[in-house]
Amino acid sequence: MPDVITVKVQTGSDSFQKVVVKIERPTSNKPFLGGFRNVSTGVEFHNAGSQTKPKKRPDKGIQLFSKETQTDVEKTKQQQTRNTTSTQMTKIGLYVSNMTDKLITPGKYFTAEEYHKRRLEAVMVLQKYFRRWHAINLVQNLKEQKRLRLALEAQEELQKKREKEEKLRREYEKKLNPKTKEDFELLYHDLELWMQEETERINRTLTGAERKAALCALLEEETQLIACIGMHKLEASVENQQKAILHLMDKCAQPRRWKAYDGKIIEMHTQNSLRGKELLEIYHSIRTQDIPKDERTSVLLTLRCTVKEHECKLTQEIVALIDREVDLMSREVKECNLEGLRKRICTLFLQYIKIPEFNPGVAGLLKVPPDPLKLYKNVYFCHSCENYLASTEFPIPATSRTIGRCRSCYQLDNEARQRQSYFKYRLILENLRKSEVDYKDDSKIVFLVQLPDMQYLIENIWNCRSALSACSDLYDLVMVRWDKQHEWSPWNTILLTKEEADAHLKLCNLQKTYEAPFIYRIEQKHIRAKNYFAQIPVMSSVLHRSNNQANANSYK
Repeated sequence: MPDVITVKVQTGSDSFQKVVVKIERPTSNKPFLGGFRNVSTGVEFHNAGSQTKPKKRPDKGIQLFSKETQTDVEKTKQQQTRNTTSTQMTKIGLYVSNMTDKLITPGKYFTAEEYHKRRLEAVMVLQKYFRRWHAINLVQNLKEQKRLRLALEAQEELQKKREKEEKLRREYEKKLNPKTKEDFELLYHDLELWMQEETERINRTLTGAERKAALCALLEEETQLIACIGMHKLEASVENQQKAILHLMDKCAQPRRWKAYDGKIIEMHTQNSLRGKELLEIYHSIRTQDIPKDERTSVLLTLRCTVKEHECKLTQEIVALIDREVDLMSREVKECNLEGLRKRICTLFLQYIKIPEFNPGVAGLLKVPPDPLKLYKNVYFCHSCENYLASTEFPIPATSRTIGRCRSCYQLDNEARQRQSYFKYRLILENLRKSEVDYKDDSKIVFLVQLPDMQYLIENIWNCRSALSACSDLYDLVMVRWDKQHEWSPWNTILLTKEEADAHLKLCNLQKTYEAPFIYRIEQKHIRAKNYFAQIPVMSSVLHRSNNQANANSYK
């Protein structure tokens, strides 16, 4: 369509006029409003809509605003009472009794000032009673809070007392029936303390020949106690070795476990786990004592069929020992004479279980790898016992630059000379590492610190006392961060009790909470720790980085 069209308009009965019409193009497509279609011709007709532009108002030069208002609709409606009442008065010809009438007399007149004064006094009375009620409730709430706090403190005190008694009972049980290395450390440590007390008593009370005789008797008693501890150590070693063997075999027999999408644990037995379970049952059977001969013979035959699946020198020896025991039992040999033979069978069968070719599940659990070439990677020489051991057998302090003696040599030297107990320091270090893992900020220094370093830090830097309360019970002490915004390090730590540590970690501003002399003492201890641990290359780099950050903060 052209932009301009000519339209012929009729102006009269016989007159027409041509008008030029300018076509305005639509800025948007008009919506479809429906239509119809001719059935015979198939032509479609659409409904058309048109809209003309409204007339523009003249601009008055004043900015106008439109605001809609809404007024309340008022209605006038007459109302009639439900009951029509009337009042009858006395008049000529009518008498109305006044016996029930009341005489009302006006009261005392009071001014507006007196009225407001009476209102104020009434309000003051209401406030007085309200404040009394509020004070009673407040006092009752304070009493209830005090009662709950005292009950909580008493419960915490009772809990602490029970924990202390339980701790002492466990420690006494460890000393009475020692099982682990820590238990024997406690025994040797108590023996050393007893020796020092007795020696000091003898030197203080006796002189001359009596003193020498008493010291000789004390030395003899110490020798007997050491021999008794050694016997307990041998028994515990045999028991722990047997527990380790059963633990190893249980691991071999464990099925594969994983968590499904719904949270349930799924277990699946593999060929290796079934093989390990079978060997574990046979091992339990051959170790069982005081069973009838028929059952013992059946167990030996089952063992023979199991080991005969693999032909080697070890299995041939096991089969020969089984035949020997069956032959001796058929000859009515006493049970006590067969104990050595049965122990040999158990020992050889245990060697059979530890071979990955016969028990594939044990391959990943052995300390010594089947491939001897892997031993050369992390093997070091102990100059004390002159043995080649794995790197895990050497306790390396954080300040050490060379590999010294192994753990067994350190333990033997400690039992013979110093007799120190590292159990308390080990607890503090384990609690510290657990708390640092919970921060999830990639702390590294705490895992470089070893037991000798922790002992030096506690004894020489912090004097085995809490920085706040001077508590000296190491069972109640923990190490936490001095500034919780930075990772733990020997120069960013403080030794406190458990309650003090919980309160310390809740602080936001240390400078406002603690006094200046206390902060100065803590900083001096941090400087001493820096001077001691700066010898370590890894810690020295961290220390250098922390110093640069501190200088930048102070400059800001």
